[in-house]
Amino acid sequence: MVSVYHLMNSGKDALISAKNVVVLTGAGISAESGVPTFRGEDGLWRNFRAEELATPEAFESNPKLVWEWYDWRRQLLKPLKPNKGHEVIARFEKRFPEFLLITQNVDGLHQKAGNKKMVELHGNIWKVRCLRDGKVTDNFETPLSKIPPSCECGAMLRPHIVWFGESLPYDAIQQAYKAANECDVMLVVGTSAVVQPAASLPLIAKEHGAYVIEVNAEETPISDVVNESLIGKAGEILSEIERLIWST
Repeated sequence: MVSVYHLMNSGKDALISAKNVVVLTGAGISAESGVPTFRGEDGLWRNFRAEELATPEAFESNPKLVWEWYDWRRQLLKPLKPNKGHEVIARFEKRFPEFLLITQNVDGLHQKAGNKKMVELHGNIWKVRCLRDGKVTDNFETPLSKIPPSCECGAMLRPHIVWFGESLPYDAIQQAYKAANECDVMLVVGTSAVVQPAASLPLIAKEHGAYVIEVNAEETPISDVVNESLIGKAGEILSEIERLIWST
């Protein structure tokens, strides 16, 4: 593992010559914008843990309670802004000929920063899904005027989030696997590298010849496997990477 702030020459060269770049992001990048992790004591809401509310069973049993929790979360997220890391990734999308952002985050900050070519593995808290026909639509109303909210057709809406016990959308994970197989460089930013199947994507990319760079606040299970592991704040490191590869 290379635990340094500055990118090695091999990493710099890989990015400069890259035609196809994939960025995989996790909660770490959003933490720098002030997004709560909803883990441990900080994750308690009315003495409920996230694991108790973000389930199909909880929603079936008490949709009003689950929606009140999501409404509270949306109100926390609404004033937050993308940080330097989000902004650099949005610029990467415009710089590289082929680009895909794969995110485990549901907060919508990548969209706020300007990313369009992306796969949201776990959904998006600003989208809702009709329980009758499965139609997905944007919903930015904060706070919600009606809980639980209803679709135009009259059916109840649910958050467009992958809950505990649910499978990831097939199309999303297939797109992510394909991108990992085909990319020249993968940047892994702010992810613990323990939640599957996202944790396998950097390994797949490396097996298929990609140069894999990890950017994280601390070491992870993949730190010794990737080509480079840069430890520190994502916003600062990504800004430095951007400066290095486009000041040449």
